[in-house]
Amino acid sequence: MENNVHDNSQEFSHHEKDWKDEFKKRFSQEPGVHLGGNDPKNKKKFTFSFWYFFIILLVFIALNTFMVTKSSNVYSVDYNQFKALVSNGTIKRVEIQDEKYIGYSFTKEQAVNDLKGIVSDPSSATDSMGLLQSFSTYIVNDPSFIPLLDTYKVEYYATAPEKPGILSSLLSFILPMVFVLLIWRFLFSKMGQGGQGVLSFNQNKSKIVAEGDTGVRFDDVAGADESKYELEEVVDFLKHPEKYTEIGGKIPKGVLLVGPPGTGKTLLAKAVAGEAGVPFFKMSGADFVEMFVGVGAARVRDLFKQARENSPCIIFIDEIDAIGRSRVSAGIGGNDEREQTLNQLLVEMDGFDSRTGVIILAATNRPEILDPALLRPGRFDRQVLIDKPDLEGRFAILKIHTKNIKLDKDVNLKKIAQSAAGLAGADLANIANEAALLAVRQKRTAVKHVDFEEAIEKSVAGLERKSRILNVKERERVAFHETGHALTAYLTKGAEPVSKISIIPRGLGALGYTLQYPTEDRFLLSQSELLGNIDTLLGGRAAEEVMFKEISTGAGNDISRASDLVRRMICEFGMSDRYRNITLPMTQSGIAGVSGSREYSEKAQEYIDTETARIVNEQYEKVRLNLEKNRKALETIANRLLENEVIDGTEFQALAKSEVIV
Repeated sequence: MENNVHDNSQEFSHHEKDWKDEFKKRFSQEPGVHLGGNDPKNKKKFTFSFWYFFIILLVFIALNTFMVTKSSNVYSVDYNQFKALVSNGTIKRVEIQDEKYIGYSFTKEQAVNDLKGIVSDPSSATDSMGLLQSFSTYIVNDPSFIPLLDTYKVEYYATAPEKPGILSSLLSFILPMVFVLLIWRFLFSKMGQGGQGVLSFNQNKSKIVAEGDTGVRFDDVAGADESKYELEEVVDFLKHPEKYTEIGGKIPKGVLLVGPPGTGKTLLAKAVAGEAGVPFFKMSGADFVEMFVGVGAARVRDLFKQARENSPCIIFIDEIDAIGRSRVSAGIGGNDEREQTLNQLLVEMDGFDSRTGVIILAATNRPEILDPALLRPGRFDRQVLIDKPDLEGRFAILKIHTKNIKLDKDVNLKKIAQSAAGLAGADLANIANEAALLAVRQKRTAVKHVDFEEAIEKSVAGLERKSRILNVKERERVAFHETGHALTAYLTKGAEPVSKISIIPRGLGALGYTLQYPTEDRFLLSQSELLGNIDTLLGGRAAEEVMFKEISTGAGNDISRASDLVRRMICEFGMSDRYRNITLPMTQSGIAGVSGSREYSEKAQEYIDTETARIVNEQYEKVRLNLEKNRKALETIANRLLENEVIDGTEFQALAKSEVIV
């Protein structure tokens, strides 16, 4: 039975002689890491970086800059100036190139004669000392230029264009292409998921988690004793397979863990691997599906190949409904990739012997949408239900999650477990953590019982919002609304007791709330108890009408829940005069976002609408009359609520007992 909430809308030292020992000491503790020897597995994997491209480019630019020879002391002049330098005897030799005239101020022999007696080797000094001064100009179509050179006896000759060297070709053509290819490879490698490149889509993303890595045993799981008993057989088979093979028995190939979110399905799978001490392949159903058709099927094949090589082992597929959805309800056009992945999974589960020691565990909270071929014997032979814990289960879960928390003497975990009815294990873990955080916020050295109560309210009703200030009229209306809920619950036989009334806003739209905690776990409700719950939901609006002679939008959530409960009574539970003991179902649509069609006539739908309105209105009128009769009690409790903002269950019971007229 769920809680009822009524609302309104860590360095090592650097000694050189010790660093190797320290390194070995540290990494020898890590599973799967080994040192020493020439094992190629010990070599560090080389990874490409964009900076390597940048460094290579700089190196080639430097080579081009410092290795290519350049003419020294070459001055560019106009063509007329060049002719003038020829005329006055400055230029003694002209080199005719493809596009330029290069004029030298004196010949090599003259330079050597001028340097005799000055340097030991004039022949090599001329070029190195830069004595061959030269001038350049672009060639102009001038027929008088060659006669000018002949007139002044200037030596001239023509040279063929120099062919580019290997380095120049490399820089001009090959290097850019290599650079672009490296950039392409770098960028596309980043597009692969999990560090994989685009050409490795077919590799699966599972990780082998060794025995010490799971860190979970059956003792760490509480509130699911029957489920643990079913899975202990799987652990025993992985440890002692001969017990089953000798007698001719076969362990189930697959075990499907079914249950609501947060009940501990993944935790139980880790506990099985931890207890068995075998490799643990963990994947999500969504990890198989990609945008390319055939990738999921390839990953399934790769996963089972790895599993056989590492048997005995456990394969755990979380949220298997991502790939195991029924092919009948795939919708218009279907999904080729998902269906191919499912088909390959079915084939693989049929293709390996259970004696190989490969156990498949899968988890889902939507077993009704799974394909029947996946659930048949020989694939997932066994289904293990992991439901929300009962009172003893919640108590055991709280003890596990509070063993490392400093608790005050006033903390009663049994009472907290009772107040957390309907919550799953993940919710209880969150409540224990929230209580510790609240204690730190209040600068306490231990967690008190009140911290757990506040954590439960925060989980059920939302975060307290004292910053939301209501005006006087709204605050008064909210007080009477919440008092109406509480007083109606008090007056209704079999209703769950009120634990707290508050007019402090919480969550997104709750301006106030009334908490009812069950005294025991309930699995069945009678028709009168369902009607009592409807009365409690309608009590808020009825109180507004009694006190203010008009209704408001504050009861929107209440009447929605009440109407839905009445429809379920008629359509699902067969609690109506005309369709007593008959269910009126809705078909399930396979298309997301499209509701299913009804499997009954329009006349039946008209009856459902009319009967829903009749039951709600009759119950509302009864509640209104009861509150009118107990108007004094309503005013007394609402005024106390306006004064204190919060009334706990004990105080409410005392006020109601003294004021209510039965």
